[in-house]
Amino acid sequence: MQLQTMNSPFDQEQIELINRLLPMLTNNQKIWLNGYLAGTQSAASVAVEEQPGLEWYAEQAEVIATREVTILVGSHTGNCHTVANGISKKLQENDYQVTLTPMDEFKPKDLKKVEDLLVITSTHGDGHPPDNALSFYDFLHSKRAPKLEHVRFSVLSLGDSSYEFFCQTGKDFDQRLEELGANRFHSRIDADLDFEETAAEWFAGVFSILNKAKETDRPSALADVAAQNTASISQPIYSRNNPFHAEVLENINLNGRGSNKETRHLELNLEGSSLQYEPGDSLGVIPKNEEQLVDQLLLVTDWNPDEELVINTQGDTASLRDALITTFDITSLSKPLLKKAAAFANGNALANLLAPENNEQLRTYIHGRDLIDLTQDFGPWQVPAAEFITILRKIPVRLYSIASSLKANPEEVHLTVGALRYEANGRQRSGVCSIQCAERADVGETLPVFIQSNNSFRLPQNPDTPILMIGAGTGIAPYRAFMEEREELDIPGEAWLFFGEQHFVSDFLYQTEWQRWLKDGVLTKMDVAFSRDTAEKIYVQHRLLEKSKEVYQWLEAGANVYVCGDEKYMAKDVHATLVTILEQQGNMNAEQAEAYLTSMRSNKRYLRDVY
Repeated sequence: MQLQTMNSPFDQEQIELINRLLPMLTNNQKIWLNGYLAGTQSAASVAVEEQPGLEWYAEQAEVIATREVTILVGSHTGNCHTVANGISKKLQENDYQVTLTPMDEFKPKDLKKVEDLLVITSTHGDGHPPDNALSFYDFLHSKRAPKLEHVRFSVLSLGDSSYEFFCQTGKDFDQRLEELGANRFHSRIDADLDFEETAAEWFAGVFSILNKAKETDRPSALADVAAQNTASISQPIYSRNNPFHAEVLENINLNGRGSNKETRHLELNLEGSSLQYEPGDSLGVIPKNEEQLVDQLLLVTDWNPDEELVINTQGDTASLRDALITTFDITSLSKPLLKKAAAFANGNALANLLAPENNEQLRTYIHGRDLIDLTQDFGPWQVPAAEFITILRKIPVRLYSIASSLKANPEEVHLTVGALRYEANGRQRSGVCSIQCAERADVGETLPVFIQSNNSFRLPQNPDTPILMIGAGTGIAPYRAFMEEREELDIPGEAWLFFGEQHFVSDFLYQTEWQRWLKDGVLTKMDVAFSRDTAEKIYVQHRLLEKSKEVYQWLEAGANVYVCGDEKYMAKDVHATLVTILEQQGNMNAEQAEAYLTSMRSNKRYLRDVY
């Protein structure tokens, strides 16, 4: 919009200067200028009202200034935080007022003050909210939740379609906000593990609607946003979409002779990457499928391995064999995948399996089977390979808790990876990434990696705060990083480790390091549980219960409690044990004990990195 000479008090030279300046101003600058002119003198105020060009900017100032975008983030691994940070940055670049808050730091009573609400959340385990979203989730679903008629909202939900309750937390938030009277201004979108493009599409739609609501005459950046994925908006040079190829410096088996397990310790070289991490962060590894497995699939499907295919939206091509090795997930099945495959299946058997009355049978079938099983049971497929692979998702990245301190190991990152091997349905199976690390990541080879920040699993800011670390198996990894960091910085606070594995002789991971830290005073106390060394299996929760009195004293003294490992069993049992300790030692009932832990979680004193 340009100022015209008609009815204008400005001469031609002034008008030319104004018209040269206005297109260069941001909306915030226009708002400030409008306020400045309005406040200098009453005559100036009248002049502003008389000018069509400036009147428009005054109206825009009111619209823009009164609506704020609030982004609430529920995240477990950090993916949602990464997406939210990128979206916040993009909105701010386009002159939006943005407040980005993790759900456990948001004051629920402020919800009714929110205007435009973006909820970005993951789903954990079997449909549960991530830990940092629990309190907000409970509030929203309680009778205390306010009516939200003046709130506009949209939900982006991240999940894993291999789970039955895919993106359930996002679905729950979406439904509940609507029940409370909020206006859904953009439909919820559910994103799978390869979430970048889906998240970018959601944001492009949200951004378009927000722009229309602002009624701005500035050229929309929507085309630019849609052309970028979320990672490219917010990520550093090396990211999930552009990983750093880190050289393997060391790869050793931590388990001794006779162990039932194989746990690899990998040391990777980050020199030249500028990648930074903190204890508690994860390293993302982008794996490849095993070539032998791909060849077996090609044999079963009778597909041409040399067929050239387009493998992404950017138009990149690869041979079918290479695409199956590097790009597509062929080792896991999910209900959404089976639904799509049913359209290509020979006969109705697969469709019958998907019938609602066969849900339990479907869950049993999916568990432990892969694309080879699916093809053998319901193939051959009635479409060419190029069409069939469009229903496959990308190979999910694997996130491993970092087992090192960058301060203690400059330009290096260490991992603790348990090699997964098992038999199911008459065939030997193996973990995609763990076996790549164990068998195909020799010293001198490289692995494509990126840093996944996890602000929900950090050492306390106050160095005097005691820390109580509980983990089993590879769950010991982040605690090694904690100890290296505390040793390097000479942090004085007390530290207590509870660690569990199968056998003392063969499975005590990093044993000499822990004993040295204990001797040097970096570690204050250590209790271990080796479940196969006794007639009755002893786990970490049993050791916690044995030390109930002292554990309670640490809790009362303000200790941070960390839990790392399997969520379904270990973390669940540890939580139940902490409740029992609070009941017995604190004279609480079950409800009070749960409230105590909820308060600890809200104060970032009860932190979990579970899987």
